[in-house]
Amino acid sequence: MYHFCMALVQVDAVSKSYPRRAGLRTELRTVVEDVSFDILAGETLGLVGESGSGKTTVARMILGLVEPSSGSILIEGINIAQASRPQMKDLRRQMQPVFQDPYAALNPRMKVFDIITEPWAIHGIEALNTAHRYHNPKTLLRMRASELLREVGLDDSALGRHPHEFSGGQRQRINIARALALRPKLLILDEPVSALDVSVGAQIINLLRSLQHDHGLTYLFISHSMPLVRYLSTRIAVMEHGRLIEIGEAESLCANPREAYTQKLLAATPELPTGVA
Repeated sequence: MYHFCMALVQVDAVSKSYPRRAGLRTELRTVVEDVSFDILAGETLGLVGESGSGKTTVARMILGLVEPSSGSILIEGINIAQASRPQMKDLRRQMQPVFQDPYAALNPRMKVFDIITEPWAIHGIEALNTAHRYHNPKTLLRMRASELLREVGLDDSALGRHPHEFSGGQRQRINIARALALRPKLLILDEPVSALDVSVGAQIINLLRSLQHDHGLTYLFISHSMPLVRYLSTRIAVMEHGRLIEIGEAESLCANPREAYTQKLLAATPELPTGVA
């Protein structure tokens, strides 16, 4: 059990608007409006809402892929809009995404070895965070790639194969292994099981819970499924039409939802998938 005391991520009054054509005029379409929350080190914050509620836009702003129209986002106390290039490179090592579609997330022309070791190619072999002076680089990369595969329930026979040779659940395990390569503090999990069969998704959820326990990871878990969010999350934040309408401890929020929209989400998917335990 982890003790949550320090905010790893601070989202403060963040909004995001995009221009769009309306006849002869250009007007702004707001997709995220005045959203504020913290993610505490070691916890899982579940961000839940229907498609189009702004969840993924919030995630992309935290990752630095999209710039907020207003407000601020701090990672470990650093405002990402004001971070220097070296600071931003370090922050990107500390937070890694796992996206919804395991089929689209992997380059079909790359072998698994190259996929998993790509973060080290980008950030330098020093990012292995190990006593690499005892190994030549190629041996070390293979050793660490094999370790990562074992952590996600695959063996090193996968290293020489291409993504199309794997099932959807296995591909998502490879995605998770790649995300863990730099030993990040924060994983942003954007609908990581919605493209998978229910039973396979349950296995991935249990894997994520185990990895968090083993490595002290912090999660932002994005989903439209309230039962999955409740199972994995310490706290839950509910978004509707770009606004954060409710946030609280997972069990208490699900037992006594304040907002009608939260009640609707709970009623829409009342059961956990078989295999989540």
